[in-house]
Amino acid sequence: MTSERLATTLCGIPLKNPVIAASGTFAYGIEFAALLDLEALGGFVVKGLSREPIEGNPPPRIWESEGGMINSIGLQNIGVRAFVKSKLPALARLRTAVFANVFGYETEDYVEVVRVLEDAPGLAGYELNVSCPNTKHGGMFFSSDPVLLGEVVSAVRMISRRPLIVKLSPNVARIAPLAKAAEEEGADGVSLVNTFVALAVDARLRRPRIGAGFGGLSGPAIKPLALRLVYEAFQAVRIPVIGLGGVASGEDAAEFLIAGASAVEVGTATFWDPQAPVRIARELDRFLREEEIPNVRGLTGTLQWNKENG
Repeated sequence: MTSERLATTLCGIPLKNPVIAASGTFAYGIEFAALLDLEALGGFVVKGLSREPIEGNPPPRIWESEGGMINSIGLQNIGVRAFVKSKLPALARLRTAVFANVFGYETEDYVEVVRVLEDAPGLAGYELNVSCPNTKHGGMFFSSDPVLLGEVVSAVRMISRRPLIVKLSPNVARIAPLAKAAEEEGADGVSLVNTFVALAVDARLRRPRIGAGFGGLSGPAIKPLALRLVYEAFQAVRIPVIGLGGVASGEDAAEFLIAGASAVEVGTATFWDPQAPVRIARELDRFLREEEIPNVRGLTGTLQWNKENG
């Protein structure tokens, strides 16, 4: 959607609007071309890319929970080289910002995926999914250790000419040290939150409802938690923050911007409404008009809170 009120920039990238379709819920983007105008999006993030193809987790992979959903797809993808060959050429023709989500199980995995992508046109930037276990460090998650997080960000920063966004996990004791580590090692922005680790149980069968056992909880149920973490990250860093977690309306998007986000990502909402990102941008534009705010950038970080008086 194009509107002067919605026009903004993110990490130096011009966006028509600050509403971006999130990774993992929007396939490789081109699959949605028959369902909405991709060029009306502020941007979108393709599903996670790895060095080699990954088949994903055993079914069932999705469970609808109260106020959201639990998924355990297992980062299924065709691999970065197949993506560059079969998907990226069509994406490169779009007049919207396309971000590649990148993941791995060793720092070298992230570096290799980005190295392959660096040689191909059509991408605005990268989003590093650090919610993966580091196999070289006994399975410790990149997302839970500032040192490991800093190592992978620094290594990718050395080879990346494009803006680098780090997607942070909420499954940590404190978000600020992780956001700071990403910033200090060269990240251009951080996005948060990824899903919350969750478990759904079939009481009659006494088995998990997800084939892999645990899954990631997303959707409206996590929005208050995500808002808190976005606010804390915004207070901790100077680089842009992208907020996600239960964004389903224009007012939801406005709440994340007020908490400190410069843009938002929409994920779970696209499962029941594939046109959700475009609709949300339209609703956000109406909100700005009603509140007499000339540009969406004027919302970011405007939360009024006298902490001393509660």
